[in-house]
Amino acid sequence: MNKLAATPGFLHGGDYNPDQWLDHPEILKQDLKLMQQAHINTVTVGVFSWALEEPTEGVYNFGWLDRVFAEMAKIHGHVILATPSGARPHWLSQKYPEVNRVDENGRRHTHGFRHNHCYSSPVYREKVRQINTKLAERYGQNPTLLMWHASNEYSGECYCNLCQSNWRRWLQRKYSSLDALNRAWCLSVWSGLYSDWSQVLPPSPLGETKVHGMDLDWKRFVTAMTIDFYQQEIQPLRELTPNIPITTNFMADGPANQQYTPMVGLDYSKFAKAVDVVSWDSYPEWHNNYETVAETAMKTAYIHDQFWSLKHQPFLVMESTPSYVNWAQYNKAKQPGMHILSSFQQLAHGSDSTLYFQIRQAQGNSEKFHGAVIGHDGTADNRVFQEVATYGAQLEKLAEIKGATKDVRVAIIFDWESQWAFDRGGGFGRPTRLGIQTLQKHYAIFWGQDIACDIVTPDADLSRYKLVVAPMLYLQRPATMQALQAYVAQGGTLVSSYFSGMVDEDDRVLLGGLPTPLRELFGIKRRELDTLLPGEHYHVHYGSNVYPTHDYDEVIEAETANVLATYTDNFYQATPAVTQHHYQQGTAYYLAARMDRDFLTAFYAKIIAKLQLANSFVIAPSYEVSCQTRYQNGYQYHFLMNFSETPQTVKLQRSTLDLLTGTPVEKTVTLAKYGVMVLREKA
Repeated sequence: MNKLAATPGFLHGGDYNPDQWLDHPEILKQDLKLMQQAHINTVTVGVFSWALEEPTEGVYNFGWLDRVFAEMAKIHGHVILATPSGARPHWLSQKYPEVNRVDENGRRHTHGFRHNHCYSSPVYREKVRQINTKLAERYGQNPTLLMWHASNEYSGECYCNLCQSNWRRWLQRKYSSLDALNRAWCLSVWSGLYSDWSQVLPPSPLGETKVHGMDLDWKRFVTAMTIDFYQQEIQPLRELTPNIPITTNFMADGPANQQYTPMVGLDYSKFAKAVDVVSWDSYPEWHNNYETVAETAMKTAYIHDQFWSLKHQPFLVMESTPSYVNWAQYNKAKQPGMHILSSFQQLAHGSDSTLYFQIRQAQGNSEKFHGAVIGHDGTADNRVFQEVATYGAQLEKLAEIKGATKDVRVAIIFDWESQWAFDRGGGFGRPTRLGIQTLQKHYAIFWGQDIACDIVTPDADLSRYKLVVAPMLYLQRPATMQALQAYVAQGGTLVSSYFSGMVDEDDRVLLGGLPTPLRELFGIKRRELDTLLPGEHYHVHYGSNVYPTHDYDEVIEAETANVLATYTDNFYQATPAVTQHHYQQGTAYYLAARMDRDFLTAFYAKIIAKLQLANSFVIAPSYEVSCQTRYQNGYQYHFLMNFSETPQTVKLQRSTLDLLTGTPVEKTVTLAKYGVMVLREKA
């Protein structure tokens, strides 16, 4: 068992930067006292400290870091020690300019910002190995060391000659010959055929920008090179500290375009295989002016569930904020109670930590106004600190839940590579593709009824689920189609939609309409796809209601499928819009049109009833109150969370115990605005 798994209780703390305050010993002394008052038990240190740890090449300074370990040991706390590759020192960039990235326009960057290294540079890799070895040798056996935090928020790409050489080697390993590459990328179009490997360059505004297979492979390459860099970075940690787990913090995108979605720049499904524990940085935009708090909560829950699903084990929230962020257009403070509510949501969906960026607010530069446990006033008197302290005390009452698992019977399929191809492809409506946002619309139906979901990749074991939802799975390999067929054949229930199975793994259109395995599975033929303009709507008759369509209407023909709904207008009037097909032991549904939640609610109601998916604890769930459950040692732990602006009454199937107060709870409870209860009962 690794050290993190053996450590009791949830982690509470976050990024601590004493290196910014070394000339203020009174502040460092005050920090320790305030952290104890806030029930902080874990600090992440050294994330951006390379310039202090190695001020000049080969000269090391760890005295300040020794003091952090010593001070945390005094309070029986934990240290998550970061490797510093996310922000290299000036001397390294100056002496070895090859470590600086080259952008897509061929410009070599100078030193600046952070995480802008070239992941191909042998020099940078060696310098990272050296500093990481020093850290592992010095602190690897320190009992206060809990885990390693490799670098920080890996991202970006480099176009230098070293990366171009690696790119060509990566392609040569994949395709073996130029003929195979030319075929895969359809380079007979626009006379793009290669005759020599030296002609193969990355996609760039200076050259190729329209070769879709190239773009897809470039993203695969960037993921592969990033993981390769990470693997080399952690090698000395693995060798010298085999019992200390290693993570790196993944990210989400948002709230651009009023959305909050997992980051798709890197394929986290592949990256997750290389980390011991998945962790991510959670920064929802609470209290915005474009959606309800419950809607923000749903989108945040989706991402929590996706990171849980990468390993089907507890994850860590490595960064969050107790108040506001620093980088948005409008940086609102959290309303009273929201910090505690949103932090409990992390735990409810599978996190074993609430960690912040940061413990103390910086005095200067980019993130000086980012929220923190200890504000610029440096006291325990402000509202934010008091909420953190209250939450920290509550966490200590819930220690028995750490490590608890989940019981999930619904899966939604998301594929990073399919999303890349879908976003890049031509035709249709560019602003209205909304792949992840459409998945969230389906997810919202289950979240609103307190039915847990996993967000899985196509290669997941689908047999554990009663229902698999796979709309808009644009890129499909033969193995994916076979897996979907096998899942339904063995008794599973599958929901798919328009835009599914349109291209292969090279982003080439699959000829002949709907691929044969999918045609057999759904019992339909695909005819054409109509893209609707903004404000343009047609209609579908389903049950006793008529529902408007928007963005996309696909024209299909039912072969062996049952028609559940038809279009009522346009040139596809009276043709199927929703079908059901019994395939061997299971059932496959196909949604040909994009419709809103009113339709999805009605559509899924029958499936939820048939498969007996309804929550067994809450009676008549509501969208504003979320109930999520974790399981451990014969107990189930129900997190009741009120994501609304008013008190909410919840009716329960059984009486339970309130872990936060230690008192019995009857079958009817009232949650205050932003209120939370954690209830325990025998499983």
